[in-house]
This record gives sequence, C-alpha cells and structure tokens, in this order.
Amino acid sequence: MEPFRIKAVEPIPFPTPDQRRTALANAGYNLFRVPARAITIDLLTDSGTNAMSAAQWSALLSGDESYAGATSFERFEAVVRHLTGYDEVIPVHQGRAAERILLGSLLRPGDISVSNTHFDTTRASVAATGATAIDLPVDTSTSTSFGGDIDLDALHALLDGQDGAHVRCVVLTVTNNAGGGQPVSMANVAGARALCNAFDVPLLLDASRFAENAYLITERDPDHAHYSPREVAHLTFSLADGCWASLKKDGVGNIGGMIALRDAELARRCRDQLIAVEGFPTYGGLAGRDLDALAQGLQEVTDPAYLRYRAQSTRWFGEQLLDAGLPVLLPTGCHAVYVDAAALLPHVPTHQLPATALANELYLAGAVRVSELGTLVFGRRDPGGGPDLPAPRELVRLALPRRVYTKSHLEYVVEVAAGVVAKAAEIPGYRIVEQADTLRHFSAVLAPALTPVA
Repeated sequence: MEPFRIKAVEPIPFPTPDQRRTALANAGYNLFRVPARAITIDLLTDSGTNAMSAAQWSALLSGDESYAGATSFERFEAVVRHLTGYDEVIPVHQGRAAERILLGSLLRPGDISVSNTHFDTTRASVAATGATAIDLPVDTSTSTSFGGDIDLDALHALLDGQDGAHVRCVVLTVTNNAGGGQPVSMANVAGARALCNAFDVPLLLDASRFAENAYLITERDPDHAHYSPREVAHLTFSLADGCWASLKKDGVGNIGGMIALRDAELARRCRDQLIAVEGFPTYGGLAGRDLDALAQGLQEVTDPAYLRYRAQSTRWFGEQLLDAGLPVLLPTGCHAVYVDAAALLPHVPTHQLPATALANELYLAGAVRVSELGTLVFGRRDPGGGPDLPAPRELVRLALPRRVYTKSHLEYVVEVAAGVVAKAAEIPGYRIVEQADTLRHFSAVLAPALTPVA
C-alpha cells in the first residue's frame, strides 16, 4: 500500500465525449495544448506534478526571501553538497535552464556531447551551442536489467577514433527517460568513468531521477542489494564530475533545478550565465520557499519505503496494461510505463505519427493525457524536404506523478486502455500542420491524416 496518508484533495474533471473531441480539435490535436480542466487523469509527465509532503509544505513557511545570501539557499546548498559530494551548487528554476547553462558553458561549435540518450530538451541545448549530440544506448535485446546503460564499446570506439578529440562531455541520463525509463547500472557508470579518465573527458549526470535509478540498482544488482538507495546515489555521484537535475522529478517539487560541480572554474562560467538569465546565484530564479521545499524533498526521496512503493506500483500498472492488450516495454522502471505504439498500430506508417495517434485515442476514450515519445518528439526533418527521419521507436509514455494517483485512478486508465485496444485497427494517423524549428512537440498543430493509412 502507499506509505503515506492523503491530507488534501483536489476535484477531478470528467469531460463528456463531445467535450473531449472539441477540446482535442481546438488544441490542434496536440495534448500539450489541451487545458487541464479537460483532463481526468493526467499522465503527461512526472515533472512538477508531484504532491508535496506535509514537511515540504511546512518548509515553505520558513523560506527566506532575501535577494542575496538567503538562509534558504544555505539549507539547499548543504543538502545538495551532502547528497552529491560536489562543492559548487547552483540553483536554477528548472532542469532545462540547468542543462542550457551548463552545456552552454562547456560546448562550442563543432564539439560533441555523447550520451546513453539525450532527452529532447538536452538535445536542443546541445544544438543551441553548435555542437552535435550523439546517442550510444546499449542494445536492450542483450541488456534487460539495465537497459538505460551507455554502450561502452561504442563509446570507446568514438573516443579513440577521429572524432574523439571533439568530444567535450559524456552524459549519463539516470534513469534513461527516452529509453523506456530504464536504469543505468553502477558497473556502467564505473566503465564510463574509466573511459573518461583515459581520454580526459568530463563525465556528467542528468540526475533528474537519481533516487529512482539508485533504487532500481539495489533491486536488480545483487552486488548492491545490501546498500540503501541513498548510499547508491552517493556512489553514483562520486564517479562523475558533476550533474544537473530537474528537481521537479526526484526533488519532489513543483518547480526548481540545480547544477552541481567539482570544477570551480566551470561553475564560475555557469554563474556568469545564470546571472544574465536566471537571477542571483543564491536563488537562481526560485523563491526562497521553493529552495526550502526542495531541500526537504531531496531528503525524503531516498526513503526505501517510498521508492519500493514507487517501483512496485509502476510494475503493477505495467502488468495491468499488458493484460489489457497494450504492448508494454518490460521491465518497467519507476517513473512511467512505456508502450510500443508501432506494435499496436502497424497500419499507421511512421510519417503519420503512430505514437501521437495512440496518445490522442487514449484522451478521446477517457480524458487520459499521456505523452508521445516517437517521431513527433525525436524525429528529424529531412534536409531534402522529404518525410521526417523517424525516431528509433514509437513510444507512448504514461508518466506517474509522485504521490498523486491511487490504485483506483490507475484501474480507470487500464479500463480506458482496454477500450482503445479493442478498436486499435480503426485508429487514424496524424499529420503536422504547423511546427517550430526546435522542440516542436510542445506547440505543433496537427490534424488527422488526409490520406487513408497504408
């Protein structure tokens, strides 16, 4: 059962089928543009959608709103230093600000950033510097327990090859959000550390879900089964040169992020950028009360009972969706269940966005909002003007906000999914009508495909 009691509640909207059809059409068939008042169960993201604890709400009231040198920052800094072992702690308003500032301070045109998988905003931050993002995910057909790992052989070949001199950083995203939410193993972090040492390249973590990654290591790696999640987190951070994180995930907050580093000179350059776009370095675009709530959340999130509940409830949800007929990626991680939309909708070609098609159908069937992680998010425009270059996989992510939904809520989602599976052959594809040059999925306008699906 949930290792907490519910202390406050929020009413849930129940839009009618006609209201759902109208809302989706008015939003340009893009679930990011659908208003929250038209959503019954919102599994779009686990970022900033968490329920804070009583201790976090209490911490809000002790926030010091001084512009510079607030005691709230001192508390936040002390917690982050103890957790990571890094002396340089820089708060920012959310994760994408952290990665934009850090990568903008590290990369230059022609450089290369290598990762197990860069997530969408990370890839955009790399591209903004004129550098190139290269993903080297492990072959998941041979690595089931730790499908989030980076391919160490491929990494060695890249570092030792003609492009190796251009690699400015290796980034491990823990857990690997774009790769099905799978964890990165301790052995893989150590292997990446050894290669970075050999080729004098910094190793960085996108540590947005560091606690969930640590728990999955204790669950799946016998060598670390006797460690606590916090001890595993300490070990993981000790192998890297620094990190950034959206604290809207494992900070269990509604806003906030951080950069934490060993390198004082790199931190100075980051602070120079931060002052220009986020604010003074001791508040980084956040209120003092936010820093206090995040400091408390970073202490709560490694509680083994909470993480056990988190992993087990996600596993149960995945099993239920699998029984309902959805092709679920197994094993599940902690923060989401991923579904292979292409396997469910083989009649929808990639250029008609099967992941978007499945996501929209779940909304139409029961006002359940999820996110597509397929060609709309990770596909690329063809320089020759042809169809988009497809994403590696057409995934739909059902992300679970922390401490928000109960078993009954998720049972409702399973019922909705079963109804969608029953009419999968009738689900149409979509086409892009308008799109931005970067991160198009947030604002794109779509329409049902005009031509019949193949």
